[in-house]
Amino acid sequence: MLIIEVTNAREVMRKRIGRLGDRLIGKVVDAEAQVEKALIQEMETAFQEFGIEARILSVQGPQLSDERHLEMPLQVREKRDVHLKE
Repeated sequence: MLIIEVTNAREVMRKRIGRLGDRLIGKVVDAEAQVEKALIQEMETAFQEFGIEARILSVQGPQLSDERHLEMPLQVREKRDVHLKE
């Protein structure tokens, strides 16, 4: 199992929407959710190319408290099952 924590979602969104949209981050735009959605799309494409079937979840809640502990209050934001195209 892989766990990927995006640590610079606000900076990524800031680059994509520019200075004007910077004020919207956190109010109208959920930077973390948007970056995760784009990342899921890229992962789905790559997995299909490698012949990998997987379940990718974007969830709200888990936090790394340190390198040995993960806190798991969990709310699923998006789910996608990746299947091979025939």
